[in-house]
Amino acid sequence: MQKNIFKFSYINYWRNIDKKIFFCFITLFFLGLFFSFSSTSSLAGERLNKDFYFFFSKHLIFTLLALIIMLSISMIETSILKRFIVPLFIISFILLALVPLVGVEVKGAKRWLDFYFFRLQPIEVLKPFFILATVKILTLEKFKNTQVKYLFSFLLLSSVIILLIDQPDLGQTILLVGSWIATVFISGVSFLYVIGFFSVFLILISSLLYLMPEKFGYIINRLVSFIDPSNGDKFQSTSAMDAIKLGGLTGQGMGEGILKESVPEAHTDYIIAIISEEYGSVISIIIISIFLYISFRIIKNCLNQEDHLIKISLCGLATLLIFQTFIHVGVNTNLIPTTGMTLPFLSYGGSSLIGSAILAGVILNYTKNSTYLYE
Repeated sequence: MQKNIFKFSYINYWRNIDKKIFFCFITLFFLGLFFSFSSTSSLAGERLNKDFYFFFSKHLIFTLLALIIMLSISMIETSILKRFIVPLFIISFILLALVPLVGVEVKGAKRWLDFYFFRLQPIEVLKPFFILATVKILTLEKFKNTQVKYLFSFLLLSSVIILLIDQPDLGQTILLVGSWIATVFISGVSFLYVIGFFSVFLILISSLLYLMPEKFGYIINRLVSFIDPSNGDKFQSTSAMDAIKLGGLTGQGMGEGILKESVPEAHTDYIIAIISEEYGSVISIIIISIFLYISFRIIKNCLNQEDHLIKISLCGLATLLIFQTFIHVGVNTNLIPTTGMTLPFLSYGGSSLIGSAILAGVILNYTKNSTYLYE
């Protein structure tokens, strides 16, 4: 009897889930595993005097954990998942608030919590829940005919940004602001409100740069070096661009790249440049196309959604995924200033993988119930 119930649940789950999005996520996870082996073996063995599989083993463990998280979230009843959004956001926000108090500082930035077995970057876990909590505010019945919901969502954004700026983490701040603007715009806000909120954000950032140059001077230095390459340190971005050029269309071959050996943390912040150098720009274009295809499937699903909360949530999560992808690619190709942004699913790092798994799990959960409408 119990076996039959499990079989029925599995069949029902597999019938309703968007299989194309599911296999895209699985593909990205396993590509990340493969490229992690390629980009970290020499780093562990030659530079850090550790076992060649040191980083790969950790990435494998976190990938398996991420897959379990993604599948677990996608299997939860959607109505139950909706009820857990706010509590999970509060927990992740508390973790982020603990960073200034008990966080671990690495290279001048305090962004991690040390849990003995691993270090967690709370903002990676918080990002998808922030989008979902924002949508929750925007779709509350009591705020249906008022504009105060946009004020409350802006206050929620501001509270997260304050904690991020203190770390400091400009890249994640820009990502959240961009995703928030897209989400509230999709919800139907007047474009004047969007301009107003964006203006407040620019004024706030400019004020911080002016009033606290000792803490945020690195931002000005990056902007100056981006605008004028001859005036500032452009070693990382220049090395990434050179690696992409050397790779060409077909690449130098597995393990033949030099970027991972010359640029610190290349396996996290410059993974797309490593891929382009060793495997060619064609592979990088295919990876970016997978992200775009996932977004296309999500938007296609939204056209058939009747639940306003799910529709806006899916649009917000798709925006978060695409914005982060293109910020990472933009930094690697020197189109935008250096921000230190990981590539979802592919960059090395447990926090990034867990955050990607949460995002993927919610997307699969919110799209599974209406897939049959357009398959």
